[in-house]
Amino acid sequence: MGRKKFHFSMRCRGCDEIKPYHDFYKSSGFTCKECIKSAVKKRRREDDHYREYDRLRSTTLDRKVRAAKLTSKWRKKYPEAYRAQNAVNNAIRDGKIEKEPCLFCGDDKVHGHHSDYSKPLDVVWLCAKCHHRLHARFPKAIGHE
Repeated sequence: MGRKKFHFSMRCRGCDEIKPYHDFYKSSGFTCKECIKSAVKKRRREDDHYREYDRLRSTTLDRKVRAAKLTSKWRKKYPEAYRAQNAVNNAIRDGKIEKEPCLFCGDDKVHGHHSDYSKPLDVVWLCAKCHHRLHARFPKAIGHE
């Protein structure tokens, strides 16, 4: 006859769900891993201090090399998106379309957001901050996961 296994569970103070003990970090107290991860993502996305730290960190040589590899991989994985981005860049260069202020905050430093890559020149102009927030809050509705 085998030994009985005990499965401990705890209630997360973040999401108020009862979850197995292994869904918590050892040092997290009573907040589950998913709640901690989402809080960290939100802080990195919204806190200017962390955004500046990440921006400066991205300028190091090893980060630039890594970014180049990831960009190359992304272009191969999403060729339609890459073509749409090129079409927008070429249209801007050729004077066929002009950038507009960010749809949400009015910032002038913008890039185009495609909701449908089969219509490459049909873009909404968003600053980087608003664009990232849009994708973070609605990943499936926009076609990105």
